[in-house]
Amino acid sequence: MNTRRHKRQGSKAVKVVVTGPFAAGKTTFIRTISEITVLSTERGITDESRSVKTGTTVAMDFGRITIDSELVLYLFGTPGQTRFEFMWEILSDGMLGFILIVDTQDPTSFQDAAHILSSFTDIARVPFVVAANRCEVLDPVTEHAIRQTLGLSLSTPIVACDVTDRESVKSVLLSLLFGVLDQIEAYTTSGAGRI
Repeated sequence: MNTRRHKRQGSKAVKVVVTGPFAAGKTTFIRTISEITVLSTERGITDESRSVKTGTTVAMDFGRITIDSELVLYLFGTPGQTRFEFMWEILSDGMLGFILIVDTQDPTSFQDAAHILSSFTDIARVPFVVAANRCEVLDPVTEHAIRQTLGLSLSTPIVACDVTDRESVKSVLLSLLFGVLDQIEAYTTSGAGRI
């Protein structure tokens, strides 16, 4: 038997969705960390949004990162524009957690992020973290603005992030994984996971 193949078969695959408003940094986040070439459905922009960026995700981005021999994360990036909102529910099917990316340099997008968060929490009650992109250190004013606009409790992690930096992206993923593991442990110890 091929031991490498056997190892891959024995690994646990975890689906994580990366979402956020238009131009928040979702595609870059996945490209920065993925060990495979990212499958992307970017198309050119022809409306007034072209002044912000030239391409946008219209269906999804897909990447993969192996944490260790027992854990592989499959990353699914969503479109940020509400006209592609129908893809959010499709991509969230089976997710164990999600990352909501907000652009701290564009506070006007926080309201869009609040709408996306509301949609995702309606779809599934899973752990999530907020990645505060373009932010080396999360200052109290920015954190308060994000928490207030998104209606977040103090227990919801907000992680300062640079989506172009691999270590920064890793710290966001680890924060989410801790939340997923905590939920699994709580589910198991409550007896709900027992047959």
